[in-house]
This record gives sequence, structure tokens and C-alpha cells, in this order.
Amino acid sequence: MGIFRNDDDDENPDQSTEGAEVTGPQVVPLLPLRDIVVFPYMVVPLFVGRARSIAALEDAMEGDRQLLLCAQREAGEDEPAEDDIYEIGTLGSIIQLLRLPDGTVKVLVEGKGRARINAFASRDPFFACEIEQLPEPEDTSPDAEAIVRSVHGGFENYIKLNKKVPPETLNTVTAVNAPGRLADTIVAHLNLKLEERQDLLETVSPVKRLEEVYARMQAEIEVLEVERKIRGRVKKQMEKSQKEYYLNEQMRAIQKELGERDEFKNEMDELEEALKAKKMPEEARTRVEKEVKKLRMMSPMSAEATVVRNYIDWFISLPWADYKDETEDIVQAEEILNKDHYGLEKPKERILEYLAVQLLVEKMKGPILCLVGPPGVGKTSLGKSIAHATGRDFVRVSLGGVRDEAEIRGHRRTYIGALPGKVLQSLKKAGSGNPVFLLDEVDKMSMDFRGDPSSALLEVLDPEQNHTFNDHYLDVDYDLSRVMFVCTANVLSQIPRPLQDRMEIIQLPGYIEQEKLRIAIDYLVPKQIEANGLRDDLIDFSDGSILEIIRHYSRESGVRGLEREIASVCRKVAREVVKQRDKAGLTRITPAKIKKLLGVQKFRYGKAEEKDRVGVCTGLAFTEVGGELLSTEVSVTPGKGKLQVTGRLGDVMQESANAAVTYVRSRAKQLGLTRDFYSKVDIHIHVPEGATPKDGPSAGITLATAIASALTKVPVRSTVAMTGEITLRGHVLPIGGLKEKMIAAHRGGIETILIPKENEKDLAEIPANVKRNLEIIPVEHMDDVLARALALHDPALFLQDGTHDIDDIYEVPPLQRAGVEIQTPAGVN
Repeated sequence: MGIFRNDDDDENPDQSTEGAEVTGPQVVPLLPLRDIVVFPYMVVPLFVGRARSIAALEDAMEGDRQLLLCAQREAGEDEPAEDDIYEIGTLGSIIQLLRLPDGTVKVLVEGKGRARINAFASRDPFFACEIEQLPEPEDTSPDAEAIVRSVHGGFENYIKLNKKVPPETLNTVTAVNAPGRLADTIVAHLNLKLEERQDLLETVSPVKRLEEVYARMQAEIEVLEVERKIRGRVKKQMEKSQKEYYLNEQMRAIQKELGERDEFKNEMDELEEALKAKKMPEEARTRVEKEVKKLRMMSPMSAEATVVRNYIDWFISLPWADYKDETEDIVQAEEILNKDHYGLEKPKERILEYLAVQLLVEKMKGPILCLVGPPGVGKTSLGKSIAHATGRDFVRVSLGGVRDEAEIRGHRRTYIGALPGKVLQSLKKAGSGNPVFLLDEVDKMSMDFRGDPSSALLEVLDPEQNHTFNDHYLDVDYDLSRVMFVCTANVLSQIPRPLQDRMEIIQLPGYIEQEKLRIAIDYLVPKQIEANGLRDDLIDFSDGSILEIIRHYSRESGVRGLEREIASVCRKVAREVVKQRDKAGLTRITPAKIKKLLGVQKFRYGKAEEKDRVGVCTGLAFTEVGGELLSTEVSVTPGKGKLQVTGRLGDVMQESANAAVTYVRSRAKQLGLTRDFYSKVDIHIHVPEGATPKDGPSAGITLATAIASALTKVPVRSTVAMTGEITLRGHVLPIGGLKEKMIAAHRGGIETILIPKENEKDLAEIPANVKRNLEIIPVEHMDDVLARALALHDPALFLQDGTHDIDDIYEVPPLQRAGVEIQTPAGVN
């Protein structure tokens, strides 16, 4: 006998009792029941918790223990009214009552017979009603006998199919021959709803009630037979140990038997509708339609179905033919580029050229640009500006540290958790087939046993191949030809040559001092003032203060460090503003204020020598952070012809030093030196700031000039700086970084600069104010350099061939016998 708990009342099992007596109207307590219908001849345990119901039980216990058991129409109603209770119920008798510690009551009741409520006698403290017992007519007709036999046989089949009913119940049921009692006994074992049970309770005719029970039992038998058939079919299709697989297959078999797969069918219909609406190439459409057909034949709960579904979703979500309209206003595009970035003329010009051609050509392949430059010059932010100016979407993928080829081309579907590569993932994110695609830090990729990602990029960045880009996951061609790829790199030499060949390289040099000043005034200062909660009436940066930060508190090619220092100044001013609150006024930032706020200067920049010195020559160097003045010192001491080079000079610069010494030896006669002077002296070349590595050929003429000055004891003009590569024959070859070098010379107070003749063409890129304040002398030969750099009476005499009086050329007599008649160490002024 089972137990049903439901706040007040619950049921389960049953037990046969004697039939109920039929009497006239009587008044009995009423016990409303939730989700349960008690039939005559049933013994049911109930749990009662409502105060009104407990009061009804107590009243019945004080009397003849009889009460009416009626079901509620709504189980959730805690305080049912008269209309909420069915009129027909079962008159029951209390067998046992037990009070539980939590205040509820467990009662065991036995159904006696059917009864109808004629009227409610009272409502408080419990329902008491006047009832009329419904007599159950006896029927011994052949029809009744026939239905009883049929029910006995049907229940036997039911017991065999339904393993939840104990087999011994069959003996109890077959012993009952009365149609009414048989119906009331069987109904407890059927899976019926409350309304169906109530209908059977209200059916007074025993034969009719038994027929309805038989019909419902037969329907249940059919369902049980279908379940058994399903279990048999599924059992043949799977292994006994695969429990989870068995459950999934059982669900599939049920759906197949009932002909219902509504949810999965709706999903498939949605996929097919989305596929019809999606524009894609014929190859891709054929592939995905084949996968959709395969998915229809699979169980929706299988692992393979999930893989196929994800594959189809990728096809539908990719922008195969979804292209965003590009801007047609080239003037507006130029304004956007100029507003977002200062300088950077070459990349801006290239973008505007592309837009112009795009307006003239219906379909054009997207350009593949590579912006190469030092950190902080705006390569990544320029990519965003390009997208803004062209009206395209923008996506960025950082390739720094990527070492797996599958990051670019994806994994094959055979792998668990396979996905397309970063290229297609980013296109899905962009939502269009022609975005600006930024491949950041393309020079930072590496390779290992998993493959070389730079080789995978060869197809992506090749305009002749990327219209048929094949991702391992999709395994169909995808058109990347309309994507505008923009790569960024710091060091061009670290990009493989085949990859360089596929890109249009645009060099972004570091910003010069004037450009940094303009960027700070127009962009960085307003940005940091706003970011730190200040206003223009609270802080004002002078141009001198920004130059102080550029020169002494940041040394870089970009502007990140400059922005950090400006932010630091703004934070310190913000702190003072908060302290003073309403009394805060305008804070003017001057160079002196910068020193106070930022502390001791972190860097220094080269300045011209204050006076002419022997063996000291000012050269010009080009570094990652811009141009620098490079002082070169040479000292000559008695020795055996040894050449010593210090200052962490690279191999190329050391070779330049050797070439310079050889040139000086070849011009010994013109310099007033003996032919064998070099064998009696040691030459020591030193370039200060020895902790900083230095290399390159452009210091060749500087080294030669310093050596000549030290040997002849003729000082070098302090207002002259120079740059150029020297050959053994004294020719001056062109160099790079002229713009940055000349700006450094202008900043350091140099008046005259000597440059290679072949670099004259580069003067067009030099700012006008720099050229205006410098005397620029192109030179072709080292003789020209010495004539201009050394402090001579008549430089023109030095340029003549043949012998002449050395005393007429030099203000200070040269070493007539170098290494023999030395009176003071060379290089000492």
C-alpha cells in the first residue's frame, strides 16, 4: 500500500473492505483532498496539515469516526470554498489517527461508499455537510457477467506488461465478481488524471463504470505494448553497457513511433530557411546542403549531430557575399585620416589612392599593406583610422607569439573541438566580407613542430591566391580578395622574405621633435586633461614644458612614453585641485614646473662642443628613438702602430675605423706626416656612452676627421657636424636617416653640417626651419671634409694636389716627425 503526501492529503495504495450501507441524509465532517480521489473499498493513508481539515478529523474522532472525502477542483487552493469542492465523494471511516511532531496529522481512512453533498451545514471551524449516500444497484445480467470476465482477462495482460503493479494484486482482483467493486478496485492501479478518476467516481451504474475502466485499461495496455516493442527494437541496436546511448536511442524510437520530432524538426526547418536566404558560392552551398541531409538522419542527441550542426552554423554565419558599402567621398576620408593622425603622409597617400581607384573600378582587389616602424608611432591605431576613413568594418588579430599553423588555417573536422582559423573567425566577427583586417605584430610569429604560421599567411596575403583561400575546417574555397589586409611590424628583417614579397612595405619612421610637439599639443594633452578630470581653465601646458618632457623625460621613437609623462603631470595637478577644491585656479606648466613635478631629468641630448678641440669630432647618428649627436674622440700616444677601438662599437663601425686610418696613411704627405708615422704611434679611438652599442658605416668621415686632427694637432671646428661613409680612396658614400640626423644637429646648436653629395636629394624631406638654420655642405671626398672641418688658415690650399708649405695651411704646426718628436699627447688641447 503506497503513501501519497501533498501538504494535506495524499494517497497511494488500496485495500479491499466490505461494501457501504445505504442510509438517509446525515451530517458529517468534510475533508477536502488534493490531487487524489478515494474510492469505496480503498484503505488510504493521508497526511493532513490544514487547520480546518485537522478540526474535521478531531470532530469525526469524537463521533462515529465517519467523514466525507471529496476532491478539490484546484489542488493549489489552500482555503477552498464550497464551489471548489466536487459534489460527489466517498463516505469514509477513520481507522487510525497519528499526530506528528511537526503539527501535521497522519490518518488512515477506509472508503465505505459513494455520497452526494446536499447542503453545507457549517463552514467554521470546518466544513460539515448534509449528505445523501448513493446506493449501488446490483446487476447479475449476462452482460455484467461478460464484462467482468473481460476485465479479469484484460487485467491479467495489464499485470504482465506493467511491472510496477505487484503480481499478487491479480489474485485480489480475480476474487472480485461484483461489477461495481471490481471497477473501484482496478481504478487504483491505472494511470489516470484526477478528472478521469472523479468521472468514474460519479458514475453510479456499476456496469457502465466497469466498461469505462475496461476501456481505459485497454488504452493503457496498447501504450505498454508499444513501449515493449520500442524497448525490443532499441535493444537490438545497441550494446548493453551503453546506458546513455540506450536512453538516446529509446527517445529516438519513441519519436519515430509517435511520429513527433517537433522541436528538432523546427530547428531543421529554420536551418534550411536560413540556408536559402544566405548568399554563398555554389561549391559551399552544395557542401552544406549535403551536411543538412546527413543531419536529418541523425539523432539530435548524438555527438556527431553536434559536430555537423556546428559545421553548418559556420557556413551560415560567414559573410560569403555580404559586403559593406565603402565611402565615395575621398575628401572626407582625407579629413578623417588627418584628424586621427599627425604626419604619416605615405600611408595616408596610399589609402587615398586606393579609394580613388575603387571609385573608378567596379571590383578591385584589396591592398595588402605592411606598416613597419618602431613602437609607439601609431601603426595599430592607423589601421582603425583606415577602416573609419573607408567606411569598412575593422577586425584585429595579434600574431605575437603565434606558433601554430592551425591558428591561421584552422583544424580539420576530425579533431575534437575543431574550429576555423583566426582569419575566418574574425570575418564572422566583422559580419562583412570586406573589412579592414589588421594583422598585428606580424614579425613576432615563431615556428615549432606544429608548423610555421608565416607560411600559412603566404596564401592569405597573396592577391593572386587569396580569392580561393582554403580553411582546413570548412574545406571549401573562401574569397578574401576584397579584404584590406594591413600588417604591422617593428623589424622588417624578422619577416620572412617570401612574406615581404607579397606585401607593400610602408616605412613609418620615428617622430621628430617637432612632430612630437605637435602631436602632444593637438592630441595627447587634450586627451589626458579629459582622462584625469581636468579642464582647460585648470591646467595649461606651454610649448617649452612639452619640449622639456620630450628631451629630458622620454627617449623613444613614438609617443607612448611622452603620453605617460603628460598623464603623470595631469595626475599631480588633479591632486592639487582636489586639495584646494573651490580655490583651485589655473596651473601653468612651464619647464621649471616640469622639473618640480617629474623630478630629476632622466635623459640628456647631445649638444655641440663649446670650443674647438684636437682629436674630438662631432658625428651624427640615427637610432630607433631619432637622431643623436655622437662625439668621437681620438688620442695618439707613442707606440708600435696599434689601433684600439672602445665604446661598444659594432663590426661595421670598427671596419670604418680601419678604413679611416688607411685613408689618413694614404694622405700622410698632404697632412705633413712622415710615411712611417703609423709604426711609431698607437691610435686609440673612443666613442662616449660606452654602455650603448653603436654600429653602422655612417661615422666613417667622423672617425677620419678625428684621427687627422689628433695626428696633426689641428683642432676640429666645434660648430661642424658630419655624417657619411668613407672608402679607402676617401670617397664619401650616402647614408640613411638624414632627416633625423639634421634635426639632432639643429637641436644641439650645430651651425654647419657636412653630408654626402648623393644625399642632396633627401633634403626635400627636411623641415624648412631646420634647413634655414643650418649651413648644409654636400661633400664628395674626404679632402673636402678635412678642408671644412679642421681649423685651417686657407682651406683651399688643402684641396690642391702636390707639395706645399704645411705652415701655410695649419694654424698649429703639424707633427713633423710623429712618434719621435712628440711633445704633448695628441688630443690634449
